[in-house]
Amino acid sequence: MRSKSKVCFFFQGQRFSLQNRSRLKGFIEKTLKAEGLNPGQLNYIFCSDREIRKINRTYLKHDYATDIITFDLSWQKEVTADIYISIDRVRENAKDLGVSIKNELHRVIFHGALHLCGYKDKKPAEIKIMRAKEEELLSKYGV
Repeated sequence: MRSKSKVCFFFQGQRFSLQNRSRLKGFIEKTLKAEGLNPGQLNYIFCSDREIRKINRTYLKHDYATDIITFDLSWQKEVTADIYISIDRVRENAKDLGVSIKNELHRVIFHGALHLCGYKDKKPAEIKIMRAKEEELLSKYGV
């Protein structure tokens, strides 16, 4: 019997298609394990620009919307997190980048997991590594 996934998806009033959820959950868990981590509870919360801006302002003191905010709640060796993703930003970024919403959504989902693996994106060298890892995961997943 297969164990129940510890990756959950929540939709705060957002209407969009997230297909093959079981496969995606397994892929995220496999990615964390490949990085030597033990997946705990990972909550992906899909929300609006308004909601993510409110979270950004309250917890990070930034007054703007962003595509993703990852709250690492890990305890000891178990990776646990709440990951907020603005569907409004994902749609806008996809349009600006000339990629499908599906591609951009998966990139952002993987981006959150990569943050939990210790990858950063503040400095140019870090961004380059993060983007390469995102592309690697997108390719492996087949988006």
